[in-house]
Amino acid sequence: MTQNGRLRAWLTEPRYLIVILITLVLIVGQWRFAILGDYWRLAAALGVCVATELIFSWFVRGNMANLQSAYVSGISMALLTKPQIGLLWPFALGGFLAIASKYALTFRSRHLWNPSNFAICLLLLLAPETVAVLSHQWGNDLATNAVIWVFGLIIASRAGVLHITVSYVVSFLVLAAVRTSIFGGPLGAEIAPLTGPMYQLFIFFMITDPRTVVRSKRGQIIVVVIVALVEALIRIAGDLGLPLLSPLYASPPLFALAIVGPIAMMLDLWRTPAANAPPVATPQPAAA
Repeated sequence: MTQNGRLRAWLTEPRYLIVILITLVLIVGQWRFAILGDYWRLAAALGVCVATELIFSWFVRGNMANLQSAYVSGISMALLTKPQIGLLWPFALGGFLAIASKYALTFRSRHLWNPSNFAICLLLLLAPETVAVLSHQWGNDLATNAVIWVFGLIIASRAGVLHITVSYVVSFLVLAAVRTSIFGGPLGAEIAPLTGPMYQLFIFFMITDPRTVVRSKRGQIIVVVIVALVEALIRIAGDLGLPLLSPLYASPPLFALAIVGPIAMMLDLWRTPAANAPPVATPQPAAA
């Protein structure tokens, strides 16, 4: 392939565009808000993800895997995981859990959880006093939000997953209005999380991961609407102070996806015999 051909591939193929988008989120977030904290966190998360992918792919499948998924997962872990200052082990352990889950937690040769979604939720459950999820907002910085959302929506459209992103956002907005009508408070505060990097990573990478979504376009829309509904129910439980669900309050959207996504995947794969399974309705960008 010529140099121009490689450049066209990077600028047109969805899997490469996903890499460009998450790199853009990383660069903008670090440049404007020092979102990483320090670069050792990125090195730990990304290094462990890549190493684990290489080792597992070689010993489990007998080949060297494409590292795009590990790259996206490593950056996601570095951006979203916020432990106590000075701790690096959550990034290393999280990176290992993210990639290992792709090989260990499978059904009919498909992994059930988005890698970084699984790892972060497990860390939150196992070490709630040590690990938190990124809550930093871009705030009212219109330029930063515009760059991420414009590029994100264009790339989601090019990757064939725009319907997933839009369905979730619309559901989130409607349910935010419902929660506001029930409990009061400003609607702006309820929808503000959409301007933050956590939700942008969630919307553009986790819920659209082609390896962990159901096959039909209609099914994909139904699943993300259910994810948004479960997220809203977790938030309502938090508003009511229900102690039973308190472990989930650290990150309602991540836990909602971790609950709904695997169930939907297993039902979809179970209903379709492996030998006759149709292809996934979306292209194959890297998983987060």
